[in-house]
Amino acid sequence: MFNNFSYDFSSYSTRSSMSTTTLIIYGVIALISLIAQWRIYTKAGEPGWAVLIPIYNMYVFYRIICGNGLKMFLMLIPIFNIYWSIKTLIMYAHAYGKSTAFGILMIFFSPICQLILAFGSAEYVGPDM
Repeated sequence: MFNNFSYDFSSYSTRSSMSTTTLIIYGVIALISLIAQWRIYTKAGEPGWAVLIPIYNMYVFYRIICGNGLKMFLMLIPIFNIYWSIKTLIMYAHAYGKSTAFGILMIFFSPICQLILAFGSAEYVGPDM
């Protein structure tokens, strides 16, 4: 029944599916994003190194945009977190003196908008109250 069955193991490579060039490009984008976030945090008077520490960086982020870092836990509520993530981006834009339209634009072009906030003329004005 299986007499004609053969399997050629040599046709498969152990090489990863991502090329070195792709990894370098992703690494550069991640580094630029990290630098932008560091600058955004320092504009708000927070320590820039906070972007490097998981969970604490979200606490500081929500403290910057809401005034209360514990609001980060609202992202854990199912279904509501969709609304909250959009609201977060709008509050993010408002905290740096940008419009609601800029906040909505952040949904689709977040890395570019972060660069605008970090290296543009945006000033930290504080959380929306």
